[in-house]
Amino acid sequence: MTTPTTPTGPTGTTGTTGTADSGMTAEGTAVDTVVEAAVAELLAAVRAGRHDRVPGLLAPLDAAARKAALPLLKELRSEVRGWGWERWHDQMHAREALRVAGAGCLPGAAAAAAWIGARDLTGWTGQAVDGVLEVLDGRPSGWLADVAGRLAERQVAQDQYRLVHALVVRSGAAVPTAEPYLRGWTEALPERELLAALRADPQTPVLLPLVLALTEAPARLSWTTAADDPGHWPSALRALAEERVLDRAALVDCCVSRLLRGGRARDLRFPLAVLQALATTGEERRARIPDWLGMAADAPSPVAAHAQEILTGLALDGGLAVAELAELSGAVLFRPEKKLVRAQLTLLGKVLRRDPGQAAELLPVVTDAFGHEDTAIQQRALALVGRYLARVPEAVRAELAGAAELLSPVHRAAAAELFGGSVAGLPVAYEEVLPPVPERRPVAAPARTVPELMEELIVLARHPYDAPVDFERALDGVVRHAHRDREVLTARVREMFGQWHGFVGGEHVRSGSRGLMTVLAALAGEVGVSTLDLARRRPRGTARCAHEVLARVVDTRVWEVAWLLATAGPVPFLLATPTHHTGSVDPVVLVERLRAYRDGGVEPLPVDLAQALLRVRKADPLAARVAGEAAALGTRAGARLAAWLTEPESLAPGLRLRATSGTRGERTEGRRWFAERLVLAVRERRAIRDEFPPVFQWLGGAPAESSPGCNPYHWSGLRPLWPGILPDDREALAAWLLPPLGAAAEWELRGAAEGLTALAEAEGAAGPAFHLAVAVGLGCRHAEDRLTAVDALLVLAARGDLDPALLGARLAELTAEGMAKPNRLADALRTAAATGAYGTVRGVLLALLPSLIGGDRPVHGAGELLAVAAECVERAGAPSAAAGQREIPGLAVLAARGGTSRLVTQARRLAVALGQGVDQTAAQPVEIGS
Repeated sequence: MTTPTTPTGPTGTTGTTGTADSGMTAEGTAVDTVVEAAVAELLAAVRAGRHDRVPGLLAPLDAAARKAALPLLKELRSEVRGWGWERWHDQMHAREALRVAGAGCLPGAAAAAAWIGARDLTGWTGQAVDGVLEVLDGRPSGWLADVAGRLAERQVAQDQYRLVHALVVRSGAAVPTAEPYLRGWTEALPERELLAALRADPQTPVLLPLVLALTEAPARLSWTTAADDPGHWPSALRALAEERVLDRAALVDCCVSRLLRGGRARDLRFPLAVLQALATTGEERRARIPDWLGMAADAPSPVAAHAQEILTGLALDGGLAVAELAELSGAVLFRPEKKLVRAQLTLLGKVLRRDPGQAAELLPVVTDAFGHEDTAIQQRALALVGRYLARVPEAVRAELAGAAELLSPVHRAAAAELFGGSVAGLPVAYEEVLPPVPERRPVAAPARTVPELMEELIVLARHPYDAPVDFERALDGVVRHAHRDREVLTARVREMFGQWHGFVGGEHVRSGSRGLMTVLAALAGEVGVSTLDLARRRPRGTARCAHEVLARVVDTRVWEVAWLLATAGPVPFLLATPTHHTGSVDPVVLVERLRAYRDGGVEPLPVDLAQALLRVRKADPLAARVAGEAAALGTRAGARLAAWLTEPESLAPGLRLRATSGTRGERTEGRRWFAERLVLAVRERRAIRDEFPPVFQWLGGAPAESSPGCNPYHWSGLRPLWPGILPDDREALAAWLLPPLGAAAEWELRGAAEGLTALAEAEGAAGPAFHLAVAVGLGCRHAEDRLTAVDALLVLAARGDLDPALLGARLAELTAEGMAKPNRLADALRTAAATGAYGTVRGVLLALLPSLIGGDRPVHGAGELLAVAAECVERAGAPSAAAGQREIPGLAVLAARGGTSRLVTQARRLAVALGQGVDQTAAQPVEIGS
């Protein structure tokens, strides 16, 4: 039989095959068209932010169609990220729609979880949650459990707990234990029906112990509410424990364990409140004695007080061994909290009164209170020892006498009487201890190679303003290497910083420079030359606030360097790069730099030269000789340097505090006193007005007074660079830093005093402005700012530049206006004195105290300052008539008052230390008998 032949098509394929292929292609084209249309409709809905339509549009799409839609969704996601603030509403809805669409298209659990939990797709409204759950409906339970577990570890589990919880329930997965899920659970529970919600939720027994163990307590659990409030968590947990929904013993264990771990007081508030609500039984308390002892020793005050209360009850009931009571007392009496120490001394008194035979074991730990800063507590401890001293053997008595050396000098006489004259008195010769005077350290040489420079730039780009001198070195390094090998440096800069925020397409001029990133962007050609030229030449009028004055100097310097790099100018290096860590420039080095410019035919950059002049050390012993060498250069820049070095006058404006009427609260609503009163009078200096660029002309304006205060939230990231503007004239810089410092202190902002350290180490006289700046810092709210001011005070004293009377007068002004609180000043000055500077602090306080106690009603909190002053005088001795004032107006009257208040007690103590007349019959003697 013959096989029929099949005609071939034009391409050599059989006709049958060709016909079939043509039919499949046509059908496939039709299918593709339908898919493309469906995907296009989906994308249009997403772009329009119609997240409610997305599930319906996804439903008819198969896996292949959804896979085809994914790249388009990713492109749209990138586009939406670039929408500006003017489209924020559209952007928000488009992100929610993208979230739903991506969740329905991604096949892998890991990719789906990453998409759903992405920060840029998680809207704050939570409107897309139902859509996400709808498009995931029908997925395998194992897949849903995988997604739920991954999301539980992301922030989305806290922000949108309902979504993650729904996935857990649908998948049947185990309850997640990740921290974001725990926090989301606490926030999702209804406040008004908290107990019912906890009782009904099967997750409660699993999650609650984990919530109690969190290092940082959820915000909602840190709230303080009344016990009868329906949203009071401790009361709800107590009820659940009584109902046996929760294991009471496990709850107690969780709370005790968390409290033992320690942490911030706010984070321990919840477990402490739960423990108190559970009202531990006597058996539970006795079983955890080591735990209570640990809390009493190391926990924050509220926790320590609770532990002390429990142990006190056990001790009075005979449930605490003598060794355990001694351990407790030694730990508590070492703490600074007066309330805890007084309570412990009271407990020891009760125990010893009941059983005096324990004195040999307990009195040695009582002496731990001899070193407490409060002399009233020292007095109570000494009285307790005296009451039972006769009941201890001679060896213990000798130990107690040795510990009396810790007592304040005011109690040394009583201690000597008690122990038979075996206690030493005041030191024979007092020696002031001050920190070493900071030495000027040379600045490291610029980076020698491009790789070295790149390492420095990367560090600075991440922490741009932590080290002002390093910032200046980086500017100089970029200029040097761009001058030598611009192409290599530009390539490396593009490679390393091309993807950094603000490098490409950023705004570098309108609202201020971006520091180093502006310079690098200009080098790479990402900022226009005309834009930078306009910025550096921008006219500068009278400064409206100190933030603007100082920040725009740094900005203009950055723009000038950026313009230089953008135009490939011939400058081989910068003139103003500091030679010392303070930011100053050695005049000899500056002359050599100007000589190199002259030999190379290079004209200085105007702002760079002006900044170099402001940084040059006029106090240098070689300044006069260098002035002649500068003049001999024969250049205009050399002549300007010579004239500058022979002009000794400070650039500091006149400073005064304007008198105002009414109380501070009536005038300023509590937070504008400094801005209203501080007045700067800028003196006219023709050399600055005629020869310096406009950005510096605020230093030499026409004689005028202004109040340069402003809102402290008018901030600048360049603030740490401000001290480098005038490192050789700290009084001038202090005057211009006072407005932002004072405003930040009034608004109680953290970091207000950060510039004081640089000011203390700078060159030049320390006059009224600098002393006022230190005074403001000492009264700041935050302890770290007060410590910064203490450091500045001590450095100033070590350099011989401190005027204690002037600082005391400034503190008196601030205290009178309510800007400095006495308790904060006492904390700062006590810290300064404890370093060994008792004489320095004594001088400050003797100038401050008359304004606090001289009136009919002493200022509230003056007792704390009197205590610090008494300690200083007792240790450093009373000042001689030539050294300062021995008598404080009003002190004798105050000391003669009756009563035992801290104010009166410390006034008597200070009066005795100064040798002022005091009615000794009004004083309260130390009890040393039984």
